[in-house]
Amino acid sequence: MDMNGGQALIKALELEGVEVIFGLPGGCILPVYDPLLDSPLRHILVRHEQGAGHMAEGYAHVTGRPGVAMVTSGPAATNIVTPLCDAYMDSIPMVVITGQVPTGAIGTDAFQECDTIGITRSVTKHNELVTSAQDIPRAVREAFHIATTGRPGPVLLDIPKDIVDPKNPNSAMNWHWPTDQEVRDGLPGYKPNMKGHPRKIREAAELILASDRPVIYAGGGILKARAAEALKELAELCDIHVVTTLMARGSFPDDHPLCLGMPGMHGNYSAVTSMQRSDLLIALGSRFDDRITGRVGAFAPEAKIIHVDIDPAELGKVRRPDVPIVGDCRLVIEELIGAIRHLLDGGAAFPERSPWKQTISGWQEKHPLSYKQSEPGDALKPQFVLEQLRDNTPDDCIVASGVGQHQMWTSQYWKFNHPYTWVNSGGLGTMGFAVPAAIGAKVGRPDAMVWAVDGDGCFQMTAQELVTAAAERIPVKIAILNNAYLGMVRQWQEMFYEERYSEVYLSPDLPDYKLWAEAMGCVGMRVEAPEEVESAIQKANEIDDRPVVIEFRTDSSEKVFPMVPAGMSNDDIITDPALGEGFVQ
Repeated sequence: MDMNGGQALIKALELEGVEVIFGLPGGCILPVYDPLLDSPLRHILVRHEQGAGHMAEGYAHVTGRPGVAMVTSGPAATNIVTPLCDAYMDSIPMVVITGQVPTGAIGTDAFQECDTIGITRSVTKHNELVTSAQDIPRAVREAFHIATTGRPGPVLLDIPKDIVDPKNPNSAMNWHWPTDQEVRDGLPGYKPNMKGHPRKIREAAELILASDRPVIYAGGGILKARAAEALKELAELCDIHVVTTLMARGSFPDDHPLCLGMPGMHGNYSAVTSMQRSDLLIALGSRFDDRITGRVGAFAPEAKIIHVDIDPAELGKVRRPDVPIVGDCRLVIEELIGAIRHLLDGGAAFPERSPWKQTISGWQEKHPLSYKQSEPGDALKPQFVLEQLRDNTPDDCIVASGVGQHQMWTSQYWKFNHPYTWVNSGGLGTMGFAVPAAIGAKVGRPDAMVWAVDGDGCFQMTAQELVTAAAERIPVKIAILNNAYLGMVRQWQEMFYEERYSEVYLSPDLPDYKLWAEAMGCVGMRVEAPEEVESAIQKANEIDDRPVVIEFRTDSSEKVFPMVPAGMSNDDIITDPALGEGFVQ
């Protein structure tokens, strides 16, 4: 015997280059926590297992490396299902280790037993119940390989207690660290296609050179593939405007003249309408989500589609592409650039696109993002708070958000000029994501300033993780936009349910966010007037030894515009009626 299973698990994590684990111990995973004492691995003790998963996600968002979470069996495993599903929807690389009851007790309804593999099968890229201590190094190597290659995603390893417990003979094992070849041989059906098909690359290049109204539709796959530089080169070579989805914010600089910003249900008018009127959509690492397309049958009716994705299941899932290309976004874009240059060198030329550019410019001039500014004595506008946060933080500040109105306002009004500076829950739309994700991001990038923008509804779901941040000296900064409502739900009830406000009021004073923050070891502040905003932000920026929470009391009647109502066409986009626009056809 070389070692026991618990020691092997920790050693395997070390060899995978893991620096930090987010977790919470409990009975079945307890034997793994003992060898952790002798390891250089940093462990961050969370206050709820959901927080561990979202911290691992935030870490992965900003570093590109897989986040790691470790929790025990039963309720701990079920508590981390939401982060697993969130990571699965947003293609976030993550490895989760859960404890399980001893192998002999599986299936007996033992204390804190649940079918973790069955429960998580649909929300993981891969999961495995490891039943032998000898298999632990192999399982860990395969988990990290699967999580980080192809389309990234979460992988779960369920570890029975007896195979890691040094007091149990089932934990005895002889150490063997699998080679890369052994890992590939052990996964014979798993071979992600990285390079695009040459004929499809050429067809895509020819379509681009023939189009009069092209738009690049950049999705989160650009960031997963580390393809931001390649995207910029393609856009500039072809002089094509770029829209960046909610998951792709920062993949193309907002201050670039070809950037149109975010499309979708709450995208800006120019981004939404340019896609709708295009004759070619170059979809790169994007999945034609319903929040982007609106009613699918009415989406971009005249556009041909080039669709590039590492996951072949995405091609044709929502919109049938004219040129489907399976491959890594960065590699495919680089191949596409080469093919376009080859055609240009052979005498081909881009068509005259000045009318299209002028049309886009007209939309940008007529329909900028805007809101009605506060008059003296009026309630604080959330958009103003976002503008002040944006203007009083470094250009490469990392910002995390929860889900709802504040998420949309942040994506709209922040300027994302650097990749990997925007951390949010896109596909699943998980309330409570912001605080733990911001903590994980700060752990991954301790050199960067990290702000979380949260709503009062979201904050109340996971605020306890600020105790973790205070105890671990992780100086994140939290801006709560407190409008005393579940704001996005209220907006829908006002617009589509005849102002029948059912169960959306939260109260402006309960809880007292300033006192709550202070009780959790944070600096707490409250801001109620526009003239107080900038000084509060600057004060928060100067504090670097503990978390800071600022409650901004904001206007509860403010709504997010533009908006494409659910089930409607993108042609039915609504701009802010308060600005005199109303429906725009």
